[in-house]
Amino acid sequence: MDNSTNTAPLVEVEALQMHFSMKGGAFSRRKGVIKAVDGVNFKIYPNETFGLVGESGCGKTTVGRAILKAIQPTAGKVIYHSKKGEKIDFVTMSNKELRPYRQEVQMIFQDPYSSLSPRMTVQEILEEPLRLAGHTDKKYLYDQAVDMIQQVGLRSSHLMRYPHAFSGGQRQRIGIARALITRPRFIVADEAVSALDVSVQAQILEILAELKDKLDLSFLFISHDLSVVKYLCDRVGVMYLGRIVEVAPTESLFSNPLHPYTEALMHAIPDINEREIRGDILAGEIPDAANPPSGCAFHNRCKYAKDKCKTDVPALREFTDTIEGQPILRQSACHFVEEIYNK
Repeated sequence: MDNSTNTAPLVEVEALQMHFSMKGGAFSRRKGVIKAVDGVNFKIYPNETFGLVGESGCGKTTVGRAILKAIQPTAGKVIYHSKKGEKIDFVTMSNKELRPYRQEVQMIFQDPYSSLSPRMTVQEILEEPLRLAGHTDKKYLYDQAVDMIQQVGLRSSHLMRYPHAFSGGQRQRIGIARALITRPRFIVADEAVSALDVSVQAQILEILAELKDKLDLSFLFISHDLSVVKYLCDRVGVMYLGRIVEVAPTESLFSNPLHPYTEALMHAIPDINEREIRGDILAGEIPDAANPPSGCAFHNRCKYAKDKCKTDVPALREFTDTIEGQPILRQSACHFVEEIYNK
């Protein structure tokens, strides 16, 4: 699915920055800045799952937290189009101003064990977001809890149990139910299946895909697992050292990557038939965000790098591709896209 040509976005992330000061020494003086997120731009459309991928430390989790104001961004905008048709910037709003919109934007956490209170029953866990939204009618709260627990594949009898009685996959279902019980429009799912066994991952991904269409949801799906992203996401943004280096519809990205980093990630995916890594493994470690390379941050790991890559930061440029005869927009931040990929 490529909504980018015919539909207004639901969420627009513009020039988002998240910088952290480093301090040290006897007087804790500022020693430098870690640019965890450094000018990130992308849009998410209604009923779209937008994947954000990259190696550990690239800044993708920080992007998700900054979008939801779990941390205050250093700069940039997060424009949200609300149910009432308002166009608001989360970054400039206080927590009090954001409160009416919290029902519309929710988060599914990575760890199904630590994200649920062990002192609360499942019913209490599910009802809590509704109580915080001002609902007090006990029958309404219970009915909503029953409906949502059933939608994630569990039984109403599970509502009286405590989290310790459930497996990891069941706990993640409860976490999904909690996130969706306020009927949100936008969900940030941060490594939502990475802590689960592969067989359980497939079940959770199927639930997310079904509920996305049933409840008309949009997702920012953050993951390091390309196979998961390929299954679930409509479009994908690839992050490297705090920046987006490529954005494309999933099918187009996997069949024809337009950035050397994306290409290297694809080659590092194990071939399930041959049981070995295909192509060259992505060499080296991701650089230190406190001391990034000059020019293109990927140049010291890139087999195509030239002198220009060491000095000039490449812009995220648009390209036109086709899927089944339909034109689609893609973006790549590489100086030599035309030369390397014949664009």
